[in-house]
Amino acid sequence: MVTLGEQAVISQFNLTSYLKERQKVVEEALEQSLPIIRPEKIYESMRYSLLAGGKRLRPILCLTTCELMNGTLEMAMPTACALEMIHTMSLIHDDLPAMDNDDYRRGKLTNHKVYGEDIAILAGDGLLAYAFEFVATQTRNVAPQKIIEVIARLGRTVGAAGLVGGQVLDLESEGRDDITSDTLTFIHTHKTGALLETSVVAGAILAGASEEDIQRLSRYAKNIGLAFQIVDDILDITATQEELGKTAGKDLQAQKATYPSLWGIEESRKQAQALVDDAIAQLAAYGEKAEPLRAIATYIVTRKH
Repeated sequence: MVTLGEQAVISQFNLTSYLKERQKVVEEALEQSLPIIRPEKIYESMRYSLLAGGKRLRPILCLTTCELMNGTLEMAMPTACALEMIHTMSLIHDDLPAMDNDDYRRGKLTNHKVYGEDIAILAGDGLLAYAFEFVATQTRNVAPQKIIEVIARLGRTVGAAGLVGGQVLDLESEGRDDITSDTLTFIHTHKTGALLETSVVAGAILAGASEEDIQRLSRYAKNIGLAFQIVDDILDITATQEELGKTAGKDLQAQKATYPSLWGIEESRKQAQALVDDAIAQLAAYGEKAEPLRAIATYIVTRKH
């Protein structure tokens, strides 16, 4: 019998080359997606953050799920790029002085530290708008109705019903000592989890997955999305700035409610593992074909940055 610890090592080993290969494909697509044209400064700013590296987890999830549902990389790549554009927008805006006020992201100076707050705001706006244009104009061999469905889902995910709403509640919760775990979960299922869920579900939609498959994959994604945030909260306490690629201890400085502040670190780890176990259980029907998604779920609770 393989223990959880052994499973983590096996999955991590199998995942390393898989992620490296997929990351390379995504990086190449992102590089080509956004040429520099006039006015050069805004495109340079957009590219500065979009091409700054990172795990590329969201586009990889989209591509992987599309393939699991018998779709192709080509069908999903425009949406995968759009997801990274939206994610990058959220990071640019999140780092601004009016929000989380951070100087570093992915080991580099944040966008507003290089280009100024005005251009950083516009770079985020530019990436958000371009994401929808890119899906609409670049997606091939997918039924128009499915493309519309993906675009509508992206809009809901990034708006007040998703990322924006979660960010507002997160800002309102700073410095308060009466935040419950339910409120914290609401914040993070919207601010972080919604985009991860859409990354998975969009890949399935593009491939023409059944409603049953979409519901199963949606539950998988909701679980890994919340587990991802719990682990992020833990790493903010336990990891160094070099490991994180951004300022460590920011949550504590900003007096943010976090899972470790409510549950403690060990209980937070247990909760994250329980979510990942449930996520993996949703993939049972797909057999070995779902191994990449299983490995990604395991990676989320074992990552160090």
